[in-house]
Amino acid sequence: MNTQLKIAIVGAGTWGENHAAIYKAHPFCQVVAICDRDEAKAQAVAQRAGIPRVYRDYEEMFRQSGCDAVAVVTPDFAHADVAISAARQGKHLLIEKPLATTREDVFRMLDAFQKHHVRVMVDFHNRFSPPFNAAHAAIARGELGEVYSAYMRLNDTKWVATDLLPWAARSSILWFLGSHSLDTLRWIMGDEVSRVYSVSREGVLKGMGVDTVDEYLTTIEFAGGGIAQMENGWITPNANPCVNDIKFNVLGTKGMISLDASHHNLIQQYTDEKVSVPDILVQHTVFDQPKGFAFESIRSFVDCMLSGEPFHVSLQDAAHTTLALLAIMESAKTRMPVEVRY
Repeated sequence: MNTQLKIAIVGAGTWGENHAAIYKAHPFCQVVAICDRDEAKAQAVAQRAGIPRVYRDYEEMFRQSGCDAVAVVTPDFAHADVAISAARQGKHLLIEKPLATTREDVFRMLDAFQKHHVRVMVDFHNRFSPPFNAAHAAIARGELGEVYSAYMRLNDTKWVATDLLPWAARSSILWFLGSHSLDTLRWIMGDEVSRVYSVSREGVLKGMGVDTVDEYLTTIEFAGGGIAQMENGWITPNANPCVNDIKFNVLGTKGMISLDASHHNLIQQYTDEKVSVPDILVQHTVFDQPKGFAFESIRSFVDCMLSGEPFHVSLQDAAHTTLALLAIMESAKTRMPVEVRY
């Protein structure tokens, strides 16, 4: 096992800064460079995280920084060219979800990764969520019998589309949250999606100046006969105590598991103006160290790179999730069932 992983980051937004903090806290990882088209933003992250080199050109960074691996933390539609460039330089990759947003990009990326023999993980961090991981473990032990059906709801407040993501109109709630939802369903069901039927609705966010679909409701058929419903939207009222609204149910022939990951009774905070539920599960700090399952997935990439163990999310998982999401989008447009093409 190598003693240290040298990593470079492409993208200096909020999540890029989280990557930098996690790598800085890892005893066997060193962030050697960061890149962003907005050099001032990259400089600010570099100063806070102690990153020695800042670039505006990612290809120059790949050639000069001496990195072993690259974290691609750009908007979802910009993953492909960055990742392919890194692969050509022999750099291993952690790519934020989804892998890509077009069928052409998926296969361009797969070809490049195979040709240049690089290891790649896509950051589907819901697999590291304690309740979802516990559900998966119970199913693996056979406690639910045959997995029969499931329901997955993962929604965001309007604030995410209107304020958090300046590029929301160039993306989709299916890429931002649906990718997590579908990866979770595929993982829990232990099967591939064969056919989808989806309907969507729009108008709320467009009325607020963000040209994107509000929500999708999708019926999913799996190759082995399992069925699921998936709900994704980003028009939940901003006063919701949690940014995410997460509900999950899986039914087997011998049992059932239900999750409500939106709220918990561990901590609530009250003032005369509002009630809030501080995040102590997803992304938080303990004695200034990054904790939470959304951070654990990123640490896992480093650990598996150093140990040589397989990633907990395979490249096929990531590719098949994107291809199934593209089928969902097609179905929502045509209002017809669509077979998934892998």
